Amino acid sequence: MPFEAHFDALGAFDIMEHIEEDSVALKQMFAALKPGGILILTVPQHPGLWSSQDERACHVRRYTSTELKQKISSAGFGIVDKGSFVALLLPVMWLSRRCGKTGKESHQDPMAELRVGKIANFILSAIMSVELLLTRAGIRFPAGGSLFLVAKKRA
Repeated sequence: MPFEAHFDALGAFDIMEHIEEDSVALKQMFAALKPGGILILTVPQHPGLWSSQDERACHVRRYTSTELKQKISSAGFGIVDKGSFVALLLPVMWLSRRCGKTGKESHQDPMAELRVGKIANFILSAIMSVELLLTRAGIRFPAGGSLFLVAKKRA
């Protein structure tokens, strides 16, 4: 990253899981931020959810909360906040990954896992709306399909 103390904030939303040397990228982000700058990122969570969908998306990894915190701290950041989201759908994600298509046709169609039909989509959207309401009410989830983290470059 060709920047030095240039940005007030950086966002990496579902990016880090694609980068082989993510620790190097985090150190470059640290260098690119001004003192006191903020980094916001989201990543897929739970290596146990790894599936052919991750492979089709060219993911290198799924993170644990502990792993991400360690990498962020090693890059020089202080953690401001972190948490899980897509929490209410975690059981559905787990079932989908365990019971979903694993045959040849699912490898040829990268959207196969995402095509759920109108009724299922309505139900899943309603569940995510409930999660949003709970989040806005201050409820934090201990686990979810994704992890967010807000970090600050120490001055």
